[in-house]
Amino acid sequence: MDKPEITQAMINAYDEYTHLTLDRRGFMDKLSKLAGSAGAAAVIAPMLAANKAVAEVISADDARLKAADVTYPGAAGEMKGYLVQPKDASGKLGSVIVIHENRGLNPHIRDVARRMALEGFIALAPDFLSPLGGTPENEDQAREMFGKLDATATAANAEASLKYLQSLPDANGNVGAIGFCWGGGTVNTFATKSPELKAGVAYYGAQPKADQVPAIKAALMLHYAGLDDRINAGIDDYKKALEANGKSFQIFVYDGVNHAFNNDTSSARYDKKAADLAWSRTVEFLKKNLA
Repeated sequence: MDKPEITQAMINAYDEYTHLTLDRRGFMDKLSKLAGSAGAAAVIAPMLAANKAVAEVISADDARLKAADVTYPGAAGEMKGYLVQPKDASGKLGSVIVIHENRGLNPHIRDVARRMALEGFIALAPDFLSPLGGTPENEDQAREMFGKLDATATAANAEASLKYLQSLPDANGNVGAIGFCWGGGTVNTFATKSPELKAGVAYYGAQPKADQVPAIKAALMLHYAGLDDRINAGIDDYKKALEANGKSFQIFVYDGVNHAFNNDTSSARYDKKAADLAWSRTVEFLKKNLA
């Protein structure tokens, strides 16, 4: 069977399903119409979704790393997370909070934390669904749980994650954050709340309200996908507010790519060229601000 054609309309339908109001049944109905049949839709749907089987780019037992599941005090209860750092680093290191998409702390985000540690950072990927019992195996269930999270409590748990990283003996006390999708929006919000956050990198994340921007202390790097009309609608107002308040920021828009272009477990949306460029920019930015 030839590989089916995946159109922009199909990708938009998946975005509507994962971020807006379309449920699983509605998504499959819409995809069936776009694909021409239910059979074709069944083939295409996994290509749009994330594939856990290809999530591991860096082995979980890579000899260059120390990695462990950890628990630490949250704002109002215990937080779970995945902590990774270089095994043979000399001197104290900057730290990075790796904030997951609206699927929770899954194998892909664990892998991103390992990638970040190999760049010379202590990386912590918190499970922001910890207050609800932690990330479930079922991604549809995980997405539903995000609607139950309190934004203020989430920002407080991000701050607790920062404090935890600052307490580690191998850390230099400088903490940044990188987030994707829901996590990108969380980085933006966290930056308006935390005076100690040194740097924030938001991949295709929702922007905070303009009246919250004056509180930002962190340097920001904002990555956006050119085809992501939903998120990109807020870029101009955010940029104006950042400029008006004299904030340190960089904005990059990657033409012709989709929301989630960094997620290499989603074959339909991943764009290697954009992902590699954004990652190189991110690492350089974090090294500069967390040294």
